[in-house]
Amino acid sequence: MNIYKEWKKNIDDSSNKTFFDAYLEKEMDAYTSILEEGKGILKGNCGELAEKFEMDLPIFGGFLDGVNSSLEEQLELEGLTEESEIDCKIDFEKLLYNMHAAKANWLYLLEEWESVLPTEKREEIKKQFNRDTTAVSSKVGRNEPCPCGSGKKYKKCCGK
Repeated sequence: MNIYKEWKKNIDDSSNKTFFDAYLEKEMDAYTSILEEGKGILKGNCGELAEKFEMDLPIFGGFLDGVNSSLEEQLELEGLTEESEIDCKIDFEKLLYNMHAAKANWLYLLEEWESVLPTEKREEIKKQFNRDTTAVSSKVGRNEPCPCGSGKKYKKCCGK
């Protein structure tokens, strides 16, 4: 069976809170293990990897869905089955950035990050995320100089 479709079926069922809670716990354990290892390589068939991370297949499908945008080369999730072979490498900088984007503080605050990325690099990634997501207004204030270059206040020029 397609593990990604099974994941989507479980996640779309909003009444399945226990499934999602189990996923979050297993996800944190998997990232802890990956960070402790420090290589970021996922290699083997999906069934073996799910077993290595102590996940059932639908939860492993969700893990792959979550990590996919942080891989050096993304996987085609739609066709993955238990026997599918995968060989991919996690870009740790992308992963940390994406964890900030997902507001997954239980993941980006793991102490295992210390052995993978130095504190300065982690702070730089956090600052970059904050810069990328900060809303900037391009609205001209009434008393500011007019952007047309006339030298007048906006309210006395183009803002009339």
